Amino acid sequence: MSWEDQFAEDADRREGEASGRSRTLTVGWTVRFPQGGDAIWAAPKAFSRTDPKPASAKSVQVCPAAIDFDRRHFVIPCPIDITLSFQRQPNGQLQMVDADGEKSGMRPQGRANMMMLHPQSEWRHPERPIIQIVAPYVFVADEPCYIVQTPPYLDWLPEPRPGLQMGGRFPVHIWPRPLSWGFEWHDLSKPLKLKRGEPWFYVRFETENPAAHVRLVEQERTPELEKYLDSIIDVSNYVNKTYSLFGEARRIRPDRLLKPKG
Repeated sequence: MSWEDQFAEDADRREGEASGRSRTLTVGWTVRFPQGGDAIWAAPKAFSRTDPKPASAKSVQVCPAAIDFDRRHFVIPCPIDITLSFQRQPNGQLQMVDADGEKSGMRPQGRANMMMLHPQSEWRHPERPIIQIVAPYVFVADEPCYIVQTPPYLDWLPEPRPGLQMGGRFPVHIWPRPLSWGFEWHDLSKPLKLKRGEPWFYVRFETENPAAHVRLVEQERTPELEKYLDSIIDVSNYVNKTYSLFGEARRIRPDRLLKPKG
């Protein structure tokens, strides 16, 4: 470990000790896909770089701030290979199609189970469709912790996606709902190509102690967790402003939900 890393670690430790807060917070993850097919969802992995060794002691590879920033990200790999595009129908409506046609690795039923095109009334712009793909990862913590979902901006993709990924942030100690992947399609002349195994999106975590690091572990699907998830999943189909439900969710939440698998 370089002296820059040691300095950063010592600073984190001193800050945590001074505030009386833990330097490490454990977050559990699991997958909850109602149609089955759990095997296609790979485990989140810590972001890492494959850059060559730095030629200078002042290289960005040894910058403590850059190192600390990178290591707080976890990569969610893409589960499928698919090329999507839009066709405009005679009535002017846009239809999302599988551009791979008969060569596609997904059947229509699989696409229907995983993907949806939002109604135009829910778009932010009348010419920018919003699609949503199931990303059934559930993250849970027993201490205050917010998850932040972002595009994979630390990875370079050879073919840029033709729009913007929708970000999100919510408390996984209160609201451990499954994630989804939302995408606002800006350039309708270009397809959206997703490749299995490539970085799909990132998650990172905000804790009470800014210096703390997260330890990610696979979560056991306990009856307590399943019951709690059933009480909060899909509530957005019935009410707006789901953040207003956090108080009630906190009231019915069991004292402990986190249970590492194995």
